[in-house]
Amino acid sequence: MLKAQLLAEIASKDRGILATPLEKQAILATVTALESRNPHPRPLTTAIDLFAGDWRLLYTSSQSLLGIDKFPLVKLGTIYQCIRPTTSAVYNIAEVSSVIPGLNGIVSIVAKFTPTSESRVNVEFNRSVIGLQKLIDYSTPDRLITAIENGQKFTAIDLPINRKADRAPAWLEVTYLDESLRISRGNEGSIFVLTKA
Repeated sequence: MLKAQLLAEIASKDRGILATPLEKQAILATVTALESRNPHPRPLTTAIDLFAGDWRLLYTSSQSLLGIDKFPLVKLGTIYQCIRPTTSAVYNIAEVSSVIPGLNGIVSIVAKFTPTSESRVNVEFNRSVIGLQKLIDYSTPDRLITAIENGQKFTAIDLPINRKADRAPAWLEVTYLDESLRISRGNEGSIFVLTKA
């Protein structure tokens, strides 16, 4: 019931871009209630197979993600978070469409994660790939990930990410997980609601 309520509340909010402050409060209340009924409170030890895989973002309060939509001439498309426990890797991939034909883009961040509890991981961002989909030969997240894992360099802005050593580590807490839905909270206070892609 709560899961259906949450999905209904976020359905028309364009991942949070269209949510008013009052709607954000209502969504947060539903998220918190659903988290209290988490069927897998220790996902990193008892449900790693559910945690793994490709996830599509349904809703977030992260302004850094939603801010991509504010760039001129572009529209934020589908956002994926792809988790590969066997290599401790996380791939964040945002598709970006352009009003100019043929200029659709991709923004991808590659990271490694280290479990710090049964539900939390520290995340170390180490590579960003930003460019045009046609120059990267992008078609699916899985194909992009395979190319990255094979060490491919892209005709794009392809840079290492160096986080200052004195900064607190980024982290992600899995607060709800079932076969098709995951809720996570990040170190900056953001909420992420995702569905299996």
